Amino acid sequence: MAELTITKNNFEKEVMKSEQPVLLDFWAVWCPPCRMLAPVVEQIAEEYEGRVKVGKVNVDEERELSAMFRVENIPTIVLMKNGKVTDTLVGYHPKEQLAAILEKN
Repeated sequence: MAELTITKNNFEKEVMKSEQPVLLDFWAVWCPPCRMLAPVVEQIAEEYEGRVKVGKVNVDEERELSAMFRVENIPTIVLMKNGKVTDTLVGYHPKEQLAAILEKN
């Protein structure tokens, strides 16, 4: 399953009402660390398919969502479960760190 593009229009359905945990990647096209993290997030989406939903939030296009999560630096990874934030990582992190927060939650 590919990553989902999360917008204010599908946020409620795809994130808040998701039965699976949701990993949100807040990113921007112009952000080099975001581009470095993109293949890592893609691997996580493939490896955790069926157990975790992975969504991408473009901070330039979805300013409301970025503000709602108080995203000040990118990339920012937010893990949500049952509509609540359970973990947040800011900056580039290797796949093992992302996997660790998924396993913990």
